[in-house]
Amino acid sequence: MPMKIWCDIVQSSYLCKMSLREYQINPWVVMAAFAILVGPFALSFHMHFPDEMYYTDAAVKMLQNGDYLTTYLGNGELRFRKPIGTYWVVLAGFKLFGVSAFSSRIFFLIAGALTVGLTYWLAKILFQDKKIAGISSLIIAANPVLIFAATRSIPDVLLGLTMTSSAIGFAALIQFGDQTPKKYLWLLYLSLAFAFEIKGLPAVGMGGIAFIYLLVNPWKKISFKTILHIPSIVVAVIIGLFWFIAMWIIHGPTYLNSFFDDQLGSRMTSRHLLILKNGLLAISFLIAIYIPWNFLAAAKLKKDIKTTWNENKVFFGFALLWIIAVLGMGAFTAKFYERYLLPVAPVLAVLLGWILVRGGFEARRLGLKISTWVFLALNTIILIFSLWINLQLGSSLWIYLQIACGIIILAFLVRLNLKGDKLPKALSYSILLLFFILSTATAKISLPEQGSQISDFVKTNSIDPKEEIGFIGNIHVSSKIRVYLGPSFYMTDLTGEKSKTDEELIMESKNYPNLIVEDKLLEKLPIQNYEVQLASVNWDSKKIPFLLQNISSPNFSELIKENGKIYYWLKKK
Repeated sequence: MPMKIWCDIVQSSYLCKMSLREYQINPWVVMAAFAILVGPFALSFHMHFPDEMYYTDAAVKMLQNGDYLTTYLGNGELRFRKPIGTYWVVLAGFKLFGVSAFSSRIFFLIAGALTVGLTYWLAKILFQDKKIAGISSLIIAANPVLIFAATRSIPDVLLGLTMTSSAIGFAALIQFGDQTPKKYLWLLYLSLAFAFEIKGLPAVGMGGIAFIYLLVNPWKKISFKTILHIPSIVVAVIIGLFWFIAMWIIHGPTYLNSFFDDQLGSRMTSRHLLILKNGLLAISFLIAIYIPWNFLAAAKLKKDIKTTWNENKVFFGFALLWIIAVLGMGAFTAKFYERYLLPVAPVLAVLLGWILVRGGFEARRLGLKISTWVFLALNTIILIFSLWINLQLGSSLWIYLQIACGIIILAFLVRLNLKGDKLPKALSYSILLLFFILSTATAKISLPEQGSQISDFVKTNSIDPKEEIGFIGNIHVSSKIRVYLGPSFYMTDLTGEKSKTDEELIMESKNYPNLIVEDKLLEKLPIQNYEVQLASVNWDSKKIPFLLQNISSPNFSELIKENGKIYYWLKKK
């Protein structure tokens, strides 16, 4: 329905004119805002997600041994639980920018920004409406699951990106039917192939469900002949199976045991109460990650759903089917994580944006303004805390410049909200701004982390990279240290996912001239045989409230040592 008719229905002519101006949303600007505001939080180890170690450790090992197909853990063991895609993305960052926290995550941040752009494209193909496309891009840009996924070097944001790209192919089939241009079929099949090389069976499951739906739905069936595009299917199969065939040739079929155990065995459950619990948790997260946009849609939800259903039954059914599929897969996992929702998050953002626009949500300006004020207030609280902690402990010029930029952006968003101008943008950007300002506060708590401190220690003490290093401690910390030491240093985890006796640990440690040891494990070693030096001191997350209460103490540095996480460098005498 033309924009003018919708405006006549839902609002006054004044609001209609304002709407036409407000909703000229440039996807490139939204993508840039996402990258710039999330970037400072993403590109340093303000937070380090445990699973990142599998990909960064393996990428460093690849650089060291020149084998870019086989993936290893930090202790030197083989790991075949995930396909090669994510490892190569980390490796590409290391190759282009050197080994660092920045390079380990830069392409994941870019993937998050690209997902925002692809969401815009998805909505535009389906509805030929820039307003729906713009609102959809703002909704997904402010989605906390996408934001957090873009700050971690793990598969989920890459899976979200490739599945959104495949959704564009499916959307083209929905929109154009049997006259779908071949470029969309290429996009569809190649996207699913890359998704399979990133995460494995979830891509097959969601893609298969979508194909069956297009073939059998009662509203607009697609012929099998249209879907059967041999050239793109052949190329996709080659891409999707390349690594699996290579591993079969190099390591034999036993590697598949590890892969299927991760994809099915250790992740799937048959306990009814756990399925129910995970299912309810998945639904709860699905609702929570779209707050406050779903609240804005709640006023006339029943009527708006009926309107959109009648407008495009095929896409509505497709979106619901994918949502149910993801919820089902989440329910049957042994443990549910909110990031499992990411493959369907952009499609749901389009569905929600469509419902909001067709329901004339721009007339609900009070709801938009209140929602924005809530997030602006949160930004203000974090900003005050950031100023306080940085002034107490001192900080770099860069941090103060970032704080100044945060204040300017905050003031600009406050001005927009006061004027009632561009409210959806103000709401989305106020959510993104939280992470920009938060990184200035966590910089004094999380940074410098163990990796950068050990790296400085190595440089200061002129440690010979030819001397191997054994690591005894938290293996998540080990992965950060391995990134900062880079491929020149060979460090092996002596502690890991398998527990060892004290005797085993002592015996293995004898093979290394240098050890990095966590404070609580130091007593297990014969330290009389080593020169012991303090190499890293960090805040203990459990002691943060205590340390903040005593931040003005003249002995604060000593308090950190007494209440922090310490790693020692042990050199064999």
